[in-house]
Amino acid sequence: MISFRVYGGTTSQMLDKSHAQFPLIDGFQFAATGQELRGRCAVSAFGRLQDVLSSHAGELEYRVVGTKDDMGRPALQVKVDGPLQLTCQRCLKPLAYALGVDAMLVLARTEAEIESQPVEPDGPDRVLGSREMAVGTLLEDEVLLAVPFAPRHEQCAAAGGGKGKAQALPFADLRGLLNRGSRARN
Repeated sequence: MISFRVYGGTTSQMLDKSHAQFPLIDGFQFAATGQELRGRCAVSAFGRLQDVLSSHAGELEYRVVGTKDDMGRPALQVKVDGPLQLTCQRCLKPLAYALGVDAMLVLARTEAEIESQPVEPDGPDRVLGSREMAVGTLLEDEVLLAVPFAPRHEQCAAAGGGKGKAQALPFADLRGLLNRGSRARN
């Protein structure tokens, strides 16, 4: 079940929908009027995320706030929090990951507008705004960007081998071969 609450101006409405899509917003109006959208959704609501999860269980809490950036441009502040069950890339066992997304997305009307300004490595991301922006897609994009490329346990049993076993070094014999080769030439 996806539930969300929209706040804006003097009106407030609660919309509950089972098996429904996230709402569409007019990004520029949403930012100009300082509207807020918040809610909870099942982790399974994000289809593109499913390949990196070890379990589809759980809920994420999200909040999207219309605002302006430091330069006065329309923007969306996107926050997503909650637990994800990823797969450790060393041992292939479940890995609990505390997701915490807090991103400023500055809206642009055209791609040319985005390309005309230099990329700021520490600055906010630029996205194309429109009158019908899919909130679910914005949230899913930010979640995917926040998930580590190769998640792994800090102390993974697969990384250390086992107690008492000598750790095999893949190039350990190479030095000996190189040394023998250089002696044979002398």
